[in-house]
Amino acid sequence: MHLSLYIHYPFCLQKCLYCAFNSCVDAPCSADQYVAGLLREMTLRAGMPQKGSATVTLYFGGGTPSLLEPRQVARIIAAAAQCYSLAADAEITLECNPGTVTGEKLAAFRAAGVNRLSLGVQSFDDALLERLGRVHSAEQALAAFAAARGAGFDNIGIDLIHSLPGQTLGQWQRELERACALRPEHLSVYGLAVEEGTPFAELEEAGKLSLPDEDVAADMYEKSAEILGANGYEQYEIANFARPGCRSRHNSGYWQRRPFLGFGAGAHSFLRAPGDGIRFSNADRVEDYLRLLADDSLPTGESRTLSPAEAMAESLFLGLRLAEGVALEHFQKEFSVSFQEVFGSACADLFAAGLLELRHGFLRLTAKGRILSNQVFVRFL
Repeated sequence: MHLSLYIHYPFCLQKCLYCAFNSCVDAPCSADQYVAGLLREMTLRAGMPQKGSATVTLYFGGGTPSLLEPRQVARIIAAAAQCYSLAADAEITLECNPGTVTGEKLAAFRAAGVNRLSLGVQSFDDALLERLGRVHSAEQALAAFAAARGAGFDNIGIDLIHSLPGQTLGQWQRELERACALRPEHLSVYGLAVEEGTPFAELEEAGKLSLPDEDVAADMYEKSAEILGANGYEQYEIANFARPGCRSRHNSGYWQRRPFLGFGAGAHSFLRAPGDGIRFSNADRVEDYLRLLADDSLPTGESRTLSPAEAMAESLFLGLRLAEGVALEHFQKEFSVSFQEVFGSACADLFAAGLLELRHGFLRLTAKGRILSNQVFVRFL
């Protein structure tokens, strides 16, 4: 059984205006105190995975985990090796915000064992970066990428966001071309989602957020596939493109419902047993997270055992995110019932509308279905 580990570092220099992740600016503890809590949680949960599990990916997310010191990252990697049988060839990813690293620090991260970077560029346009509340400039993003190459990273992903306030299709095309010129191994291109409770949501409610309309947003998405495909990137997931052999192994595990353990305040976990799976999350507040660990208690906040119906729905709306889709033979083997028996009649109109298709035993989204994916996924909720 392959296992993945996720490490959540919730602290940032500045909260972005669109961000709904569990993160904060004013840390209630030192980085060393938080890391000590992470290491304690890793020890306490060490018996949870099935015996014989091997950890194949380790992902540092946030927040801004590039604010960690390399020595702290090295301690966490060592704990993963000791407690969770971290494979020698494990993919170890660190999310990195431009402006928070130097060439020296990146080289130290590489020496500590990090072998993949996810660079949160979001835009190469300084005006758009300011609109998003980012703390870096386009020049710093380019410098961070060059420094990462100089530090020996040969597996770098870049994140970009489209459908931003005031953004045009021409601007987005220039963003894509600029990213391709750097030749990263991986590109994630997300459409802006205005999440409840964020400053962007307040601006939208007040009528002060001018976003591209749905047609322009769809054009931006299609332009992504066109330009990235022409530059040698394969679209393997709705928003993710990679050079051959460079897919994100960690994120692919989420879409394939592989087990993972999340450590840190607000981190989420999923295990395939008992029953049809269990999902649980940690306490969101850093203070509560550390207090529970200080008492040698697991910092679990919410926990839910999945019903067979929920597990089937998950396997579809997660698996359909992937370009190859869902293997119907695998679906029937896992749940002892066919897709047609459970969802066939309910999804007939999705096939008729050209949003879903069956090909070579796989159920998958069409090109039109990828644009309107949320209309498809809601059928399985």
